[in-house]
Amino acid sequence: QVQLVESGGGLVQAGGSLRLSCAASGRTFSLYAMAWFRQAPGKEREFVAAISWRRSSTDYADSVKGRFTISRDNANNTVSLQMTSLKPEDTARYYCAADTNSYTRRPGMYAYWGQGTQVTVSS
Repeated sequence: QVQLVESGGGLVQAGGSLRLSCAASGRTFSLYAMAWFRQAPGKEREFVAAISWRRSSTDYADSVKGRFTISRDNANNTVSLQMTSLKPEDTARYYCAADTNSYTRRPGMYAYWGQGTQVTVSS
């Protein structure tokens, strides 16, 4: 069992930056693939970024590639999402997810989820 708690969301102007963090507790964090998803009102949850448990590989949605960076600190059981050049269309609730399998873009494949943190980008 893994518990995930996101933080770092807020209101930012377009072009600004935010750093989201996800703190994990429970079973050995380092063995889990981690990912960030987001969901805007009236829309389906969508993949944002993922990182393997070894930190050797990452994956990004085309919409955020070059602007967002996912990283993890296995010693401190955290995963972060550095977001730059934010756009109004990035506005959503951002969720951290974890699973012992290899990372994937499919939200249904992640066993553990946080409660999310709201990101609002004003134009």
